[in-house]
Amino acid sequence: MTLFTDDDLQPEYGPPRRRIAPSKRVIVGWVAIAVAFVVTLVLAVAPAPFVIEQPGPVFNTLGNDQRVGSKPSPDAKPLISIPGQKTYPTAGSLDLLTVSVVGNPDQRPSWFDIATAWFDPSRAVVPVDVVFPPGTTTEQSDAQNAALMVNSQQDAVAAALNELGYDFPEAVAVKQLITGTPAADVLKVGDEIATVNGQAVPGVQTLRKLIGENGTDKAAELGIVRDGTASTVSIKPISSGGQTVLGIGAGMDYTFPFDVKIQLDDVGGPSAGQMFALGIMDKLTPGELNGGKRVAGTGTIDNEGNVGAIGGIRQKLFGARGAGATVFLAPQSNCDEVTGHIPSGLKVFAVKTLADSLKVLDAVGSGGSTAGLPTCPAS
Repeated sequence: MTLFTDDDLQPEYGPPRRRIAPSKRVIVGWVAIAVAFVVTLVLAVAPAPFVIEQPGPVFNTLGNDQRVGSKPSPDAKPLISIPGQKTYPTAGSLDLLTVSVVGNPDQRPSWFDIATAWFDPSRAVVPVDVVFPPGTTTEQSDAQNAALMVNSQQDAVAAALNELGYDFPEAVAVKQLITGTPAADVLKVGDEIATVNGQAVPGVQTLRKLIGENGTDKAAELGIVRDGTASTVSIKPISSGGQTVLGIGAGMDYTFPFDVKIQLDDVGGPSAGQMFALGIMDKLTPGELNGGKRVAGTGTIDNEGNVGAIGGIRQKLFGARGAGATVFLAPQSNCDEVTGHIPSGLKVFAVKTLADSLKVLDAVGSGGSTAGLPTCPAS
């Protein structure tokens, strides 16, 4: 008897078996699968209306302007330098964190990239319009972030010097007037606002607080200085966006007793303010604020030492842990985003002011107990 393969097996006698052609239903099914595959492939590489936020470079404010973990360069410069002033040796690190954004309005990530990022706890998928508001170019966004970085550095110097007891001129100044508001008819750009209803105004946050307390039912009495001449003006605040405001853009003017240089290129935004301030203080005081340990943190800062909320906190937590930090200083107002997203091995302390952060560093640096210090819960 002759042997056949399964496909060729036929009886020894009788006519050969006819092959049955595939039915139309089978053909349609295979065509549908092929079309679905092509569509899926196209969607996977098509640009999505999102960008991806992920941990960016980490910099040690006590070191140089190179990212932590990079190969040493002979061209590296101190991240913070204070020429002409006595400074002291430091150890360990006071790391500032950054967030890298993958994509922009002109070059967006693919749907495949988005799907991959969605399941990575260290990354976040964000609508492109949130990071790059409509009508704003990538270049404009970069310029705005660069300006915020410059302002945050100035505020950090002021916060550090105030905390250390230095005396220097600083004033809340009118930087912008909003057309159509009562303030536009009374104030001028460059006016200094010294008091509100007789109370001193050392910073912008205090100005907002005092105007909020005044309300919109009565005029606020503002003590101002214009071209060196002091006077008092009356302005009735208005309601805008649920807040009581004057209708101005306010900022700080400083005259520092000495120069503090901060060297950090290609990083924008205000979120490094707190760590700049701590780095400046550590260099200007004997001993080590951090006890030589690796500490990371984030948060805006103002001249009064208030630590404010920032964006990308989850990515910064993972960036800090990846660089070796075990202690993290986070704005208390960011704790709701932190809880449930803390990498293993990292303890996150909740701070409202620069003084709060100094208490944490004192305990951590001395090896003392941190049990009584506020933290962002792990879960």
